Amino acid sequence: MNPSEAIKERHPEIDLEALRDKYRVERDRRLRTDGEEQYVEVSGKHAHYGEDDPYSPEIKDRAPITDEVEVLIVGGGWGGLVTAARLKQAGVQDVRIVEAGGDFGGTWYWNRYPGCQCDVDAYIYLPLLEETNYVPTMKYAYAPEIYEHARRIAKTFGLYDNACLQTRVREMRWNEDAGRWFVTTNRGDEFKARYTVIATGPVSRPKLPGLPGLDDFQGKIFHTSRWDYEYTGGDHSGNLDKLGDKTVAVIGTGGTAIQCVSHLGQSAKRLYVFQRTPSSVDLRLNKPTDPEWKESLKPGWQAERQRNFDDVCAGKNVPDLVDDAFTSIFKSVRLFMPTEGVESLSLDEIKLISELSDAYTMNGKRARVDAEVKDPKVAELMKPWYRLLCKRPTFNDDYLATFNRPNVTLVDTTGSHGVERLTKDGIVANGIEYKVDCIVSATGFEVSSSYRRRIGFEIFGRNGESLYDHWADGLRTFHGWGSHGFPNWFFIGTSQNGLSFNYTSTTTVQATHVASIIKQARERGATRIEPTVDAVDEWVSEIDRLCAAQWEFFEACTPGYYNNEGQANKRKQSLAAVTYGPGPNAFEDVIVEWRNANKLEGLIVT
Repeated sequence: MNPSEAIKERHPEIDLEALRDKYRVERDRRLRTDGEEQYVEVSGKHAHYGEDDPYSPEIKDRAPITDEVEVLIVGGGWGGLVTAARLKQAGVQDVRIVEAGGDFGGTWYWNRYPGCQCDVDAYIYLPLLEETNYVPTMKYAYAPEIYEHARRIAKTFGLYDNACLQTRVREMRWNEDAGRWFVTTNRGDEFKARYTVIATGPVSRPKLPGLPGLDDFQGKIFHTSRWDYEYTGGDHSGNLDKLGDKTVAVIGTGGTAIQCVSHLGQSAKRLYVFQRTPSSVDLRLNKPTDPEWKESLKPGWQAERQRNFDDVCAGKNVPDLVDDAFTSIFKSVRLFMPTEGVESLSLDEIKLISELSDAYTMNGKRARVDAEVKDPKVAELMKPWYRLLCKRPTFNDDYLATFNRPNVTLVDTTGSHGVERLTKDGIVANGIEYKVDCIVSATGFEVSSSYRRRIGFEIFGRNGESLYDHWADGLRTFHGWGSHGFPNWFFIGTSQNGLSFNYTSTTTVQATHVASIIKQARERGATRIEPTVDAVDEWVSEIDRLCAAQWEFFEACTPGYYNNEGQANKRKQSLAAVTYGPGPNAFEDVIVEWRNANKLEGLIVT
């Protein structure tokens, strides 16, 4: 008996064929021909949903700035903050961050909805902890603490001095004669910069449901990343005391809704939650930081934990220093591995073992729904029928039980592929109008839409070529950060690099690399650097080769932002098809070896 057959014999309760059929049926029920186009961009008449700032008074008296800086960074979230910090550490002091929000923090400036917290261990998620001499107070920190840490980084590295807050870039254009990027903003600024860094992040631009009647609804509507506490009352911890006489609707059941729905259910007169695809919801089990553990930390502790997290998530049999919900998922796969002969397992056997482990885990999550949700019909609708990593797993102790409240109703829209339309009084789904006072859009961000929508402003390289035309057939970068024809230009994000479940590990690795390249260029007296055509071609081919197997997995998944809403014809636009297959630590090893050679190989250095 081979190892995979032995494992199947030990778990006769798992019928993989039946489960595959169930997953396929549930996926097909949710497939839409419009893919990402089902969402509306927050521009034009809808711009106010993304550009209004409910958290800071408008800066009205700033005169337009016309000057030059060495490095201009667009985005004041983790990517921009860590890049600026690494540049300062590398001796580059003339750095400016342009940020749309009224302060630093990026998504943690905007995301202030009730219950918002990180879903990865905070000791690895909050970047630059050792550099700022800070340890989070909880294993999973809440949004206010995370936002304050972003401000702490900015203060520690003197980033407020030259920053332009509440400022949105409108265009970035390379001037060949000047050897500079010319950057204009919504405030009439005209900056020149030797180097530019795009660090707008994957969750910076909210998106709305593209529903007929969106502009007809006469009640209150806002996106979760622009939470209106003036309307709801309360604060991040809940107590939304102005909703006692209000009927509220939430559209969406992803990670954001999982955290805020329980607070809305506690406060609203009536709450409707409109669901197309349920999330997998496990326990959060948060806890305060152990003071003895905090005192025991040695220099280098955060980087060690970050790499350990990614090693465990890559399936390596190493001690788990982080021990959070994500590492527990990947450790469970090892429980299914045979005690002997692991080295001789075929790829198909490893896939089967992974699938059996996945089925066991997801059966447990579906069983938790049965245990928590009292109405069997509602419980059945809330069960996630897909492989665990088809969507980002979520964690919350109160979400499922909220649907036992008499004032909370789940409206499942699978049969109609989502909400049908809005009226002046409410929402129509499954042919029924639900009259509501307020609609909360928990529809997420421009993660896998076109790059023009994701970044939100125009970028023109040499000879006036648009970046978005250059990337029309898919991302084209060298090591994820730069493209040929766009000199002195860097991209921080989820592009053709080692994407970690811990996003700040990804950005820290990239930011460190970008700062090192700029430092090496300055030391050589270089005025321009950009990847060669051959270097880009080779890296894109490598990414395509390494991503083939994981795309096969995601193509079979229920629609979501991991697989570009199930549109296989736009594979290279999806998050799943543009990451370095062997994982984030393997990617970091590649680029560390590259930069330690100190040759800037693959770059045109002028």
